[in-house]
Amino acid sequence: MIKKEMIAMLLAGGQGSRLGVLTSKVAKPAVAFGGKYRIIDFPLSNCINSGIDTVGVLTQYQPLRLNTHIGIGIPWDLDRNVGGVSVLPPYEKSQNSEWYTGTANAIYQNLEYMEQYNPDYVLILSGDHIYKMDYKIMLDYHKANNADITIAAMPVPIEEAKRFGIVVTDDDNRITEFEEKPENPKSNLASMGIYIFDWKRLRNMLVSAEKSAVDMSDFGKNVIPTYLETGESVYAYEFEGYWKDVGTLGSYWEANMELIDIIPEFNLYEEYWKIYTKSDVIPPQYIASEAHVERSIIGEGTEIYGEVINSVIGAGVTIAKGAVVKDSIVMQGSVIGAGTSVEKAIIAENVKVGSDVQIGVGEYAPSTYDQKVYQFDLATIGENSIIPDGVKVGKNTAIAGETTVGDYPDGLLESGNYIIKAGGVK
Repeated sequence: MIKKEMIAMLLAGGQGSRLGVLTSKVAKPAVAFGGKYRIIDFPLSNCINSGIDTVGVLTQYQPLRLNTHIGIGIPWDLDRNVGGVSVLPPYEKSQNSEWYTGTANAIYQNLEYMEQYNPDYVLILSGDHIYKMDYKIMLDYHKANNADITIAAMPVPIEEAKRFGIVVTDDDNRITEFEEKPENPKSNLASMGIYIFDWKRLRNMLVSAEKSAVDMSDFGKNVIPTYLETGESVYAYEFEGYWKDVGTLGSYWEANMELIDIIPEFNLYEEYWKIYTKSDVIPPQYIASEAHVERSIIGEGTEIYGEVINSVIGAGVTIAKGAVVKDSIVMQGSVIGAGTSVEKAIIAENVKVGSDVQIGVGEYAPSTYDQKVYQFDLATIGENSIIPDGVKVGKNTAIAGETTVGDYPDGLLESGNYIIKAGGVK
């Protein structure tokens, strides 16, 4: 049996429904970020930078793009004969395929994968956060406290606390209470969804729960509260760096925009802690002599003939002459037509925006589609969508699919409205 001190299990199966049309055809961890990366690149890079060379990636919802991106793990130096990266879909029984019912159930279904490495510790990660963390330091902290679980945590604004698992600690950082998304939070110390478990203790608990039909499907709702009830030692590891949950359109847009601040809070380009990604071999970017680019990230192979201001532009994008893109994210392979203006928008991959289009016009209005998802000023356009020449698109809007002029009453999609064509969203 191969022995590993710690292996990582990366939960990457989430639908990411709060990202709306951006995740209608792709898992949230596979969504593009920062003009060059995908969200999952961050925890994967953290693993290899922390010396963790065995990572199981648990996929479920729309896994194809994610599987293709990860491949055999070459960009992260995770193509190994022993260990490396393994993509783990829900386990198929002989009669049927059983979907993961929660975070801990996903781990339970992959006990066999983990057993082959016989680890002392298992690191549980989420695939949808932007941050840099040395997990080795967290492991040292876990060992020093002789903990059964160590939970990475950081303070959040109290008004946002109910979105997270909230921990209450004593003076030694030992956790005395844990509440998953409480209505009235008792503290503002939020779980980051990063856990180190003593492996044998966790395995025995999950196996025992399955045998006795006790619900242990979710770490936040079931497993951690049970550890606390039975008096196990559970500690908070307080993280002080940059960490962003990019689970909403607003936070996703903000995290991208923070990359282009004059002094960015999060540095993508540190030599000692590189973020690795799979990048296709594409030609260098081309910025025409009449083009204007200001405070923006421009991806490889992108051609710019118009203006780009305060924006994040992915690889292989074309921005035609006379087009102006401002305060926006434009993902890989999209085309912005001549004379078009784009303001405060998120445009997904391989979108074709026609000529003389105006995106982000008018005043904010509440969404008539889904107010929980669409509550920001942003115009959001799903991948492979087509927007015809000459139309106008308001704020807080959603578009998915191939649209025609007839889909825009009087040539305008008013603020708060949406166009979702067949095939645009599943």
